Amino acid sequence: MPKIQAATVAEHRAMQRKAILDAARDILAQGGSETPSLAAVAKRTGLARSSIYQYFSSKDDLLEAVIVDMFPRWAAYVAARIEEESAPADRALAYVYANLHLVASGEHAIARGLAVFARAEFLAESSKVLHDQLRTPLDEALVALGCEDPGAMGELIQAVVQRASLMLESGILSEDRARALTRELLEPYLRSS
Repeated sequence: MPKIQAATVAEHRAMQRKAILDAARDILAQGGSETPSLAAVAKRTGLARSSIYQYFSSKDDLLEAVIVDMFPRWAAYVAARIEEESAPADRALAYVYANLHLVASGEHAIARGLAVFARAEFLAESSKVLHDQLRTPLDEALVALGCEDPGAMGELIQAVVQRASLMLESGILSEDRARALTRELLEPYLRSS
């Protein structure tokens, strides 16, 4: 029996599971053609492939665990940045900046990899939940600004975030430049409301 590398078996299993998820995330973030298979993940973690099966029954099971781990953290990060602001305009900009930061830090690359390799039904369902969680505080900020159609305006702001994200990921913009440009575009509307 292999030695555990933590104070308890439960802590050891949690560490191993995290290492497996991190390896899958790394493979997805690279955006190459390497499939985040259980064999590839085992190789990255230094575990035997059979050991991976103690945590995940299939590649789909592993990728769904990545989604379940990643999406709530994304939503929590954005919500926390929004909560740091009190003025509605600042809250809306915090939404934009938080999402751009996550893209710049590589989180969106993982989501793109999931779009290629994860089961479409599970990803679509989870993405909708994430989208709704993210949009709620933005919509609330837009309502506080007096926006007549916060849903449509939120979609337009999201389109700006998506385009800036593509420019970030392609290396056209740095995170600071993306923030500056989105602020220049959105702030006149947000401050005039």
